[in-house]
Amino acid sequence: MNQLYYGDNLEIMRKHLPDESVDLIYLDPPFNSRRAYNIIFKDEKGKRASSQIEAFEDTWRWTPPTAQAFDELMSSSLVSPQLKTTMTAFKSFMKTSDLMAYLTMMAIRLVELHRVLKESGSLYLHCDPTASHYLKILLDQIFGQRNFRNEIIWKRTSSHGNVKRKFGAIHDTILFYCKGKESTWNQLFTPYDEGYHRTYYGRKDKSGRRYTLDNITAPMQRASKGQIYEWKGYKPGPSRCWIYAIEKMKELDEAGRLHYTKTGGIRYIRYLDEMEGVKAQDIWTDIRPVPANESLGYPTQKPVALLERIVKASSNEGLVVLDPFCGCGTAIVAAERHGRSWIGIDITYYAIGLVKKRLSDQFPDIVFDELGIPKSFDDAAHLARTKPFQFESWAVSLIGAQPFKSSGGGDTGIDGLLFFKDYAEGHHRIIVEVKGGGYQPKDIRALKQVMIRDEAPLGIIIALKEPTKGMISEAADMGYWKLPGGKVSYPVLQIFTIQDYFDGKRPHLPDTSGTLKEAKRLIRERDKHPKIPGLE
Repeated sequence: MNQLYYGDNLEIMRKHLPDESVDLIYLDPPFNSRRAYNIIFKDEKGKRASSQIEAFEDTWRWTPPTAQAFDELMSSSLVSPQLKTTMTAFKSFMKTSDLMAYLTMMAIRLVELHRVLKESGSLYLHCDPTASHYLKILLDQIFGQRNFRNEIIWKRTSSHGNVKRKFGAIHDTILFYCKGKESTWNQLFTPYDEGYHRTYYGRKDKSGRRYTLDNITAPMQRASKGQIYEWKGYKPGPSRCWIYAIEKMKELDEAGRLHYTKTGGIRYIRYLDEMEGVKAQDIWTDIRPVPANESLGYPTQKPVALLERIVKASSNEGLVVLDPFCGCGTAIVAAERHGRSWIGIDITYYAIGLVKKRLSDQFPDIVFDELGIPKSFDDAAHLARTKPFQFESWAVSLIGAQPFKSSGGGDTGIDGLLFFKDYAEGHHRIIVEVKGGGYQPKDIRALKQVMIRDEAPLGIIIALKEPTKGMISEAADMGYWKLPGGKVSYPVLQIFTIQDYFDGKRPHLPDTSGTLKEAKRLIRERDKHPKIPGLE
């Protein structure tokens, strides 16, 4: 079931996901907060580069497809009258604003998500206060107000010191809904905080274990025949009985778990390390932002611990987790780690490429299907014709390069970057340019000038079409470059075609494995406690 899709999640769900086919949905859609999320790459000296790749702009516009989606909501027999009324009311005062566009495109997707979710399934929608109140109204109409479970508040950062004339915004909202009454649920616990330890478990035994002295009596109305007796001269107070029968009291006494007070009472010795913790509540302050050793540089990356809590609470091993806006794949990683099947969808090749690398880094033996990704030259040619910018991102990912887009706009002759070190620990870059259409010898010369300008010793053109003899000659005339102190020479400029890639060929390059950050390898939960044949 593990499937990674490139494309519009609405189209993919309608085409590939049957009714009631997934058990848990987590979605972290782009927020309508009028800011562009950008991935900032660092240069070889560790400073921020003057360029960036725009992962997505999270302002949704009212366009013809948006208007079509609204009309479809109004005419579909699958959409409840309540939702139609809600959307009509929204449009009456929002008109065709960006917020209305956002809510329209979310509504039509939430209807599909409800369709593919099993009766025992749950949905978690991750958002911020910009539009969370509107999204909750939509979810109430689609899932039903009775199926609302929690508004979870996640404290995602400690403080914001640069805010003016308002309080610092340090939390996200996660709206939790189930589809039916008998939804999958596993009670989770969080550790007691240090203040609780000191207040309620302030005592320590000789070994240093924290404990408290707990009541061992109960009201008489809870008494059974076996709970009314005298124990070693001690009796419960008036209208009280013992909690435990005399056999259990004997066991506790022999185990040293009873404390006899000087005032004639008995208390139960309860150790802190035997307690499960506090039942998880709807305010999460114990999950920190993405730690440095987990960060991939993706702007909206969430910590694995956050998604592990959701996955463990609302699914079981073998069930299917869907993330329709999978981004860098944190929900997928959490699902894989805890033995769930998963489906991830994203509309950018940059995200898909990042997820693929992350999964291979963290789970080297992982197996999953890739769908919507070119599997042949004809597929690649179709992508180049229909979505040229996505073709560029996909082509750059074939050699593990970073996508590149100038922060100043315009064509700089760079579509991607690779980095490598020489033996003296010097840093060098390789400039990547993608050609989805025609190109000529002058394009080779133009790239050479870009390489000179950026002091890049090597360059690559990734091309859909085969080069002419003139282009091959132009590239060959640029000669070879050798690593300082090394013996291996590399072509200064290579032309690498898409057909080369499908034929199994690869460019001749130095070690560029450090270009994209490597994700830390993870151990699946099932691998921590492997089953022993005959003892399952």
